[in-house]
Amino acid sequence: MKLVVRVKLLPSPEQAAALETTMRACNRAADYVSTVAFERGVKDRNGLQRLLYGDVKATFGLSAQPTVRVIKKVVDAYGTLAAQARAGLLGNTTSRRYRKAMGTPVAFRPEAAQPFDDRCLSWQTDTRTVSIWTVDGRMRGVRYTGAADQLKLLAEYRKGESDLVQRAGKWFLFATCEVPEPEASEPVDFIGVDRGIVNLATTSDGMNYQGRGLARYRNWCARKRAELQKRQTRSATRRLAHRAKKEHRHATHVNHKISKEIVSVAQRTGRGIAVEKLGGISERVRLRRDQRGTLSSWPFHQLGQHLAYKAGKAGVAFLEVDAAYTSQRCPGCGHTAKANRPTRDRFCCRRCGLAGPADVVAGVNVRDRARSAWAFVTMPVPAPA
Repeated sequence: MKLVVRVKLLPSPEQAAALETTMRACNRAADYVSTVAFERGVKDRNGLQRLLYGDVKATFGLSAQPTVRVIKKVVDAYGTLAAQARAGLLGNTTSRRYRKAMGTPVAFRPEAAQPFDDRCLSWQTDTRTVSIWTVDGRMRGVRYTGAADQLKLLAEYRKGESDLVQRAGKWFLFATCEVPEPEASEPVDFIGVDRGIVNLATTSDGMNYQGRGLARYRNWCARKRAELQKRQTRSATRRLAHRAKKEHRHATHVNHKISKEIVSVAQRTGRGIAVEKLGGISERVRLRRDQRGTLSSWPFHQLGQHLAYKAGKAGVAFLEVDAAYTSQRCPGCGHTAKANRPTRDRFCCRRCGLAGPADVVAGVNVRDRARSAWAFVTMPVPAPA
């Protein structure tokens, strides 16, 4: 599996100045390549290299390999944009967002991340330094630091490109690591996980991870965001961007803690993990106006991603099952009806009388569906006659 390791660079003031000059030069070059690619309709890597390689190298003071990386960065950006359009993430073809995204060249911020391959950047993990190409020449002995587990992954499994990133005056490298994924063990059972807003995650074991703390924090952020938006100043805009990143980091931290605990329980008990497929929920559910922002920005998908990759890393089986009627179906007799859930928090079967917390019942239904799905997946294929 691919994991991304982040380390913090510790450059001297002179080294930091060289890194900033390099990043800005690369992004000016990327802007130029993007404009030409858009105007001429050439967005494949080979075509752009034949068309612009010499021009970019001479005009922006880049060496051979950084020039190739800049062109590849532009090609990847247009590929991502096309994929978003195909998936409908930009709206329909007549929407303002779609027309703006597809009708203008992709632009690159002066401080946008810049990828480096092993020819442009080399790691010395024993001394915790890197050697990196800059427009001022090769810069050696740039120190870095990071968490102990991240440094261990970096030393053992780093492979491929590394991205140079600047955030709030600090420098980071994001390195890709190819970690061998252990084979998932045969689960003795499954832990069903129901995701929600009031309760971020509820397991079939009855473990409940409430979302009240995160909801209060997000509501507080929303009030602060509204106050800053009223000011309409440059400093307010900068504060808004800072707060948005801080809020995202907080939600990510909460999801990491929840997923880590669930995977730990599954690994200790020899069980797998099952979650609902929540793709397309915005199309299936009609919401009030005051609910739309909460649902669209709530980190459901991220929690599922964390569970999936942590389970794979731990050798725990992971399944996604159909989410239909998991909160309305009785796990005892199978009766499914909207009336089985008289309130948001309570479940009571109208046929057999089974009652309990609604989210726990949903988790049990997810677990039961995972049992059936796993039995079908592992069913031996009969030999041909």
